[in-house]
Order: sequence, then structure tokens, then C-alpha cells
Amino acid sequence: MSRILVAMSGGVDSSVAAALLVDAGHEVVGVTMKTFCYSETPAHSKTCCGLDGILDAKRVADALGIPHYVFDVEDDFTRDVIDDFVSEYAEGRTPNPCVSCNSNTKFKGLLARGQALGCDQIASGHYVRVEHTPEESSLLRGLDPDKDQSYFLWAMPKSLLPKLLFPVGELTKSAVRARARELALITADKPESQEICFVPSGNYRDLLEKRLSPLHPALQAGPIVRRSGEVVGEHRGYAGFTVGQRKGLSGGFPEPMFVLQIRAHEREVVVGTRDELLEDVVDIGGLNWLGEPPAVGERVNVQLRYRSSAVPARVARMGESLTLELAEPQIAVSPGQSAVLFDDEERVLGGGRIVGASKRETV
Repeated sequence: MSRILVAMSGGVDSSVAAALLVDAGHEVVGVTMKTFCYSETPAHSKTCCGLDGILDAKRVADALGIPHYVFDVEDDFTRDVIDDFVSEYAEGRTPNPCVSCNSNTKFKGLLARGQALGCDQIASGHYVRVEHTPEESSLLRGLDPDKDQSYFLWAMPKSLLPKLLFPVGELTKSAVRARARELALITADKPESQEICFVPSGNYRDLLEKRLSPLHPALQAGPIVRRSGEVVGEHRGYAGFTVGQRKGLSGGFPEPMFVLQIRAHEREVVVGTRDELLEDVVDIGGLNWLGEPPAVGERVNVQLRYRSSAVPARVARMGESLTLELAEPQIAVSPGQSAVLFDDEERVLGGGRIVGASKRETV
């Protein structure tokens, strides 16, 4: 049997992942990563990375009879996740902090520390699967479609895949909770965290106001405009808007208005109708491939938001960046969000960050 390091957040998923590996006879070491300073975090905060999570992970490890360590990765997390989050909003884009955390801080850091502890593999409670063959290892969607988290893992290095295990990827959420109750784990009925761990207030603008200069353009007033250039209102800082947003816009229109685009250099928030949000050409940069990259003309499936379904697309251009033509127009394709490519709705080919989107020209 192997010696396996398990990332334990203090939630039910990673608790059961560790328990399943113990049941299978592996030598398991539990690890929780301290990612940020808790001095300004409310004592009742239930974020996945808070002090509450560290204590619960320790209690579960004790119940399972495995060692538990806490690694301080605050500097790495601040550089790779928080700073990236702030800089993306400052440029008018909408980031995915969980993608940055998984691809930079979490798995690479765990592998290095796991090897120092003599561990052969790394495991976590993500709802994904890894298929290992003698030729290669592939990342697959989790079997529970409501909990699948493959969208957040496209950016990790391909070289890590042979070292990874995801014990709950074959289970549904209800089965995971049932297993935790059987084992009387204290996390069995623990609510899931719905907030960004380093934004305990739930309002990301609070973080931006702390980390950006008060005079930063992202926090300054500017015009709300139509695509024609017509000024229809004023905003208090474009950092408070994302593509597809309806709340917070000026009223008085005959139909609902949505954010279509954020022009950071002009401090403009562009608004329009819901039909204007529909786009079917997506440009993607910062590519990372976990499988064989698709060729121009090849058909793939692409997921553009975590809670959206993958849609069929055709590769129109491939190079350091990628252009996809979608089979059907999609609403609110947001720069900064991840675009994750699948070969058949199950196997992750890779992904990147959305750079921009547009409507296909019709003849």
C-alpha cells in the first residue's frame, strides 16, 4: 500500500476522502494549508480555509488515527491567488480564484511537501476522477453532475496527474455525507462554504478597496454607456461590475439592461439588452493542456462558467491562444473566467482564460 498525503480543508468531502483511503489500508497523512491571515476574519466564518476548517480537519484526523500537519502557505497564496484576483478586477475582468489556488498554491505545494514527508501520492476531496493507464493519466468529470469540479482543475501541470487521487469522485454528495455519518465524523452535516475564503464579508469590493489605492481608476466614477457611445448613466467604479450583471445599473429603459463589457482604460461600463449579451466566438488565452490539444477544425465541448453546461464548439484558430466558434450563442461570456475544453463532455483536454467574445459575422 502507498503512503498518501490528503489535503484536508475541514469539510466533509476531504474528511471522507481521507477515511476511504484509511479503509483501503493506505498509510495516510492529513495536511491543511493555512492560506491567509485570520486577524480580520470573523470568528464565526465557515470558509473552507479558515481557522474553523483547520480545527475540524485536526479533529477528523484524530478520529481516523492519522497524523495531521498545518502548512503555512500565506505568502504563496497571497501572490498567486489574492494578488491575481485584485489585478484581474482592476483590469475589468472577472477572475476564478479557485482555479488559481488549485493550479498554483494547492497541488504543486502539496506535492513538494508530500515528497518531503515520504508520500507517494496526493489526494483531495474534489469531485473529479483520474484515469491512470501505463501510457498516461487523464482528468475526468466527477460522477455527480451537480458536484463535478473539473472546471476548477484545468490549469494544474499535466505532470501532476499521475500523482493524484480523488477518492470521492466516484460518489454522489449524498453518499459522501452518508459515509461520514456512518463514521460519526464531526463534518458529516457541516454546511458547505459558498463564499470566497479570503472575502469573508461576501463583498469582493471590500477587498479591492483595502488593496487598491483609493485613487485607482477601478474605484473611480465613470460613465455607463451604450455600444453606440451614448452616455446613459454613471457608476461609482467599474470594479463593482461583471459581464452579465443587471443589478446596480441606471433605470428608465424600456427593457432590462445588462453589463456587456467593461472598458477599463476608459473607465466605461457598457450596457445593453439581453440579446446583445449573446455571443458565439470566444478567444481564450493562457492555455494549459492536460490531454492532446485539439486541431483547427476539430469539434470539442467547452464550459464557460462553473454552473453552466458544456456546449459544442469548433476550433477556429489554434496557437499560443485559441479561438472557438460555438454551436449556439451563449449569454454573458466573461473575460477572466475559465473556458474548459472536454473531448466528449467527460475527459478534460485543458483550458484557458477567456480573453474576449464576439458575435460571428454573418454574410
